[in-house]
Amino acid sequence: MGKSTFPGGIHTYDGKNLSKDKPTRVLLPKGNLVFPLVQHIGAPAKPIVAKGDKVLVGQKIAEAGGFISANIISSVSGTVKEIEKRLTVQGNMVESIVIENDNEYQTIEGFGKERDYTKLTKDEIRNIVKEAGIVGLGGAGFPTHVKLTPKDDSKIDYVIVNGAECEPYLTSDYRMMLEEPEAIIGGLKIMLQLFEKAKGIIAVEDNKPDAIQKLRELTAKESRIEVRSLKTKYPQGGERQLVYAVTGRKLNSKKLPSDVGCVVDNVDTVISIYMAVARSTPLIRRIVTVTGDAVKTPQNFNVAIGIDYGELIEAAGGFIERPEKIISGGPMMGTAIYSTNVPVTKITSAITAFLHDQAAVEESPCIRCGKCVQKCPLQLMPYQLAALSNRSDEEGFTKLDGLECCGCGCCSYVCPAKRSLSQSIMHMRSVVMAKKKKA
Repeated sequence: MGKSTFPGGIHTYDGKNLSKDKPTRVLLPKGNLVFPLVQHIGAPAKPIVAKGDKVLVGQKIAEAGGFISANIISSVSGTVKEIEKRLTVQGNMVESIVIENDNEYQTIEGFGKERDYTKLTKDEIRNIVKEAGIVGLGGAGFPTHVKLTPKDDSKIDYVIVNGAECEPYLTSDYRMMLEEPEAIIGGLKIMLQLFEKAKGIIAVEDNKPDAIQKLRELTAKESRIEVRSLKTKYPQGGERQLVYAVTGRKLNSKKLPSDVGCVVDNVDTVISIYMAVARSTPLIRRIVTVTGDAVKTPQNFNVAIGIDYGELIEAAGGFIERPEKIISGGPMMGTAIYSTNVPVTKITSAITAFLHDQAAVEESPCIRCGKCVQKCPLQLMPYQLAALSNRSDEEGFTKLDGLECCGCGCCSYVCPAKRSLSQSIMHMRSVVMAKKKKA
């Protein structure tokens, strides 16, 4: 039997050797911390502090603004300096709470206190996760307490930990699987406590054999947990691709994993669940990969949410020379940024800087080679969808299943004409989705 995988996909240069063998380094912030009120899918959070207020580590400073929303917790102690609009990685100005760090890191009462999660009820676990402000840390930012609350717990038969980390250059999940495997397993056990009929699968690409071995050793006596080796292929860590690889079940844009009996969370999210439930520690940190050929010393950092990107780059030795491109995230699905004076948020996974922008090439006409169709993990026709997008043909785009595109970028990567297929498709997808939302 072959290793678990999905149709389509591509094999990229992964660049992970730059940072994968360096232990994660704790980095304390120097400057002010900035907490945008939008760091998740859904309604913005609402501030519950005011300028001049003193705050502590672990204190809620903004509460969820709706059912699909999340609390925001302070990662430092200090004083609220401003509540004003600040620049984020998306290039827009977002209302943010600015805290002047007193460098004392005083915590709220009970912070870090150990808790026997086996004695907690389902409602208590879900409420702890909600109060801790946990969202999907794989990039989507979907509130985790909502994901852990499907319509019917008994319908969930797989809880999948996404340890694929297929995005090139990123190694933060890999380092956590080596450095904090007990927390991953503990978090998965907590999730399985919510879904008594489910089996836990920790799914890892086979380019991380030492992580697979360590997790298998630690789960050898766990009857409900299996460590699954996946074929190394991008985008193996995509939610739809992962569910298919592990269970053979298919998802589309109209379905959630719970609709096919699955709950999926990435490694860092599962660790955050463990820290909140078993260690009374809300989401206040991120593990961030700082890498790329423009970075002097690529590595992973354990940082307080709210720290400035510039401080991470400085801690990594700065740039060898001025990079042509800086990306928040990885090169396939990350966001190009023009300023490093932006804060780390809950959905920050990496800063990737390149001396040369390999994507900055001139497009040529489509030669109908079909490579984009062969590699699309969703069996779409990217060259036709991009053409419809360029003609602003929303009806044709929708009929050809353009809304199913997950934006993985495989089509653009393999296109010999260097056409910006993924970008065109995602632009039209966002236009159509926005109109559907208003309707």
